[in-house]
Amino acid sequence: MNFQGSRRRGEDGIAMVLDFLLSNARLVLGVGGAALLGIATLAVKRLIERAGRAADDEKVEQKMAESWEELSLVSASPTLLKKGIEGVVMKHVAKATRQQKADLCQQPQMSSLEASKPEIKSKRLQLCVLSLQERLQQYYNARAALAAQEVQRSQSLALDICTEIQGFLHSRHPDMPLGEMNLGGSLLDDLQVVSADHACLLVPLKLETSLWSLIPGEQTLLTHPLHWMVRRVNLEYFPRGRSYWDRHLVGGYLSAEAVVNMFNKAIMETVNWPSISGTMDCVVRPVLGGLDLRLEIQPTSEKVGAEGNEPLFISMLPVLREGDVALTAQPELTSPWVNAWHLSLYPWETQRLAQLDTADGGYRRHILKILKAVCRLNPALRPLKAAPLANLILHLSDSESDWSERSLEVRFQQCITELIGYLEQGALHSYFKPAVNLLSGLSEDQVDQMGFMLYCAVSEPDILLI
Repeated sequence: MNFQGSRRRGEDGIAMVLDFLLSNARLVLGVGGAALLGIATLAVKRLIERAGRAADDEKVEQKMAESWEELSLVSASPTLLKKGIEGVVMKHVAKATRQQKADLCQQPQMSSLEASKPEIKSKRLQLCVLSLQERLQQYYNARAALAAQEVQRSQSLALDICTEIQGFLHSRHPDMPLGEMNLGGSLLDDLQVVSADHACLLVPLKLETSLWSLIPGEQTLLTHPLHWMVRRVNLEYFPRGRSYWDRHLVGGYLSAEAVVNMFNKAIMETVNWPSISGTMDCVVRPVLGGLDLRLEIQPTSEKVGAEGNEPLFISMLPVLREGDVALTAQPELTSPWVNAWHLSLYPWETQRLAQLDTADGGYRRHILKILKAVCRLNPALRPLKAAPLANLILHLSDSESDWSERSLEVRFQQCITELIGYLEQGALHSYFKPAVNLLSGLSEDQVDQMGFMLYCAVSEPDILLI
């Protein structure tokens, strides 16, 4: 198929793209695919037309909401990615978009009388003026960076819960060998984005070194590098019952699922949560029915302030440590293996990113927070969690040395391009455990939708920063 014609602007350029796409779509995609492509291209056309009109009396919020709905229509057509036509679609739609944007920037200035009116500029016109570097900084301040007051409030609530639970366990189960409970995760490491709505409470278990041995996943029957096992040893010298945790043995191994069930009964189903709610002046209740240990904290009406009344979710995480190895009891990740413990790579990844940024004054964590916010707020990219994004940046750091503030724009666009490549391969290997594919949990439909959205963002990064 050849696409020939003179360069046109505005409506003519869009019409040419539509005519070309719809006239050739049936040959490539068939009747059903052609209908789907017609909807997608129509949505793109309407989006660009709206950006060109930018009516003065139209509210910015309403325009952005309508634009997002139509972008969702486009991202709902993931099958185009595997039909060989996405290159044509993106090439010519992006060309028409850039031309329309150029027309907006070249519009004549308003008269002095019109300029004197206190009118709010259109969001599209602002994006036309700002560079991508400036838009990324603006997005970081608005979406990725959390207010210190909000973070402090969530940390304070989580620490109060931590104190209550630890005091309860000491009084009810004084013989249970536990370490000092503490906070962990993104809220503590300043890597949480959008809102401070979740925290992680680490519950360290103390094991006798002479009675227990941590077995790497590759050396077990599971053969999974992230599924470790904790074996009871020296039974001939120290028979069963010498260790407190012997009561949670299954087949000679400490069962992560049994430990979680024990904490669920000892804490979630036993603690007097209404009493704690009255003490903390918040509604505290366990989230039952899942495989994890979660609490929900809902501020009362008197405590609701400028930060709103969004609930805070706290996850309790039993953890075993030996050197730099941290094993967590997370049956939702290791099911159906009741004895398997999950090797957490989060401490390694976070520490490595901090070391690299400290060494060269880089903005890797800055970019990571922007990517996390983009994926959390974009429905098509929401299945992408923090781990693949962090490992994407770690892999890229091996080949790129400039992560300064001035290279923020280049690195962001490069991350998008690299991520598209990983999605096409269907694999993004862990930086510390290459045998682990961090994209293995994604469905084919999710990969297609993410790929389509990222293809659009290659030529128009603005769609990720709405």
